[in-house]
Amino acid sequence: MMRRPRSIVGPIVLLVVAAVAIASMVQFAITFMGPPPFNPPVPIEQIAKALRTGEAARGPWGRFTIEQSAPAGFTGDPSPQRDAAVARAMGVPAAQIHGLYDRPHGPVRAEIRGDFVIAWVALEGTRIARSGPQPMLTRWHRITLAATLAVLVVLGIGAWLIARAISHPIRRLAKIARETRLGARTPIPQEGPREVRELAAAFDAMQGRILEQAEGRTTMLAAIAHDMGTPITRLAFWVEQLPDEARDRANADIDEIRAMLATVLRFARDERADARDRIELGSLIESLVDDMKAAGTPVDVESGPRVVLRGDSQSLRRLFANLIDNGVRYGKVAKVEWRTEPGWAEVSVEDRGPGFPPNPETLFAPFVRGEGSRNRATGGTGLGLAIVRSIAEAHGGGVTLGNCPDGGGCVRVRLPVEAANN
Repeated sequence: MMRRPRSIVGPIVLLVVAAVAIASMVQFAITFMGPPPFNPPVPIEQIAKALRTGEAARGPWGRFTIEQSAPAGFTGDPSPQRDAAVARAMGVPAAQIHGLYDRPHGPVRAEIRGDFVIAWVALEGTRIARSGPQPMLTRWHRITLAATLAVLVVLGIGAWLIARAISHPIRRLAKIARETRLGARTPIPQEGPREVRELAAAFDAMQGRILEQAEGRTTMLAAIAHDMGTPITRLAFWVEQLPDEARDRANADIDEIRAMLATVLRFARDERADARDRIELGSLIESLVDDMKAAGTPVDVESGPRVVLRGDSQSLRRLFANLIDNGVRYGKVAKVEWRTEPGWAEVSVEDRGPGFPPNPETLFAPFVRGEGSRNRATGGTGLGLAIVRSIAEAHGGGVTLGNCPDGGGCVRVRLPVEAANN
């Protein structure tokens, strides 16, 4: 079992040091143990043997050919000393050997360096020994290339293993962060290098603080709504003693206060969406639309594919009901449709109104309304879209606002679906 690195610094330093060390060792081996990058000298005895037998020769020193005519394009200088050495090795008169050498100077040894063309002119005919051309990939090149590729492969595998060990827990942490929702604390495994474990621990602690704050806010709002119920009821009792016209206006204001308190309380609770049941999305939307049509709401639905997801049916009904109410309030009529893609369902609610302003994201903030007046009859409390987003995010989804090509607003809600839908 591979031991997990304590710190992210260690593997990175180890990788750099190992890369430099391996590259240096390979370079040392090639320099001091490999062949030279040029053709080694050819023994004169091999040249003499090839001229006598008429057969081309090949060896560690390279290769050369035997030809019957002088090759074209070779430039070199004569060297009587080298001609004489070849003649002695062949046992023939020096006058029968005529050569051109690209390295004609220097002491004559038992081998010839560089390229050459040596002709043996005898009574039987002429034979010419010519050093072979340098191939594009010499043995030196092949060894160097193979060693370089081997180093790259070894370093690449090492870098991949270290990067994978570092990135895997980070990717898992990012996945958990995307799936985290209020009302459910997701356990975060603390694995990987020390820095990654510290990050996971800090994120887990932050998740706990956020949940505690959300619970505290919900409890506070519930307490406020409960405590305000008594003075509102007492106020309603005293209102009954007012004249009819004043009493009706006062009762309308009291009802508005009660509705606002209920809306705020729902907004706080909808961020949690604790219940998780299997829901057929199409049936839920069609049932909601039927109920709203029966109540006189002008809304149409265009049925889509069957989609199953997990969520709280009451919260989702409230989400789509808010969008339909907004569409009818600002666009006179609303239309609902949905489609699917791998892992997701997208529900669109369109209207025929003026559409959304250039920066629609501001409408998601609590108590921000698209309608400029302070009249709740025309603009609501300003919590509708905030509630929609909180419910969608509590279900692992999201909401976007846009405008239809033909005019009107369009709200798109994306929700994750069960794997069986894919």
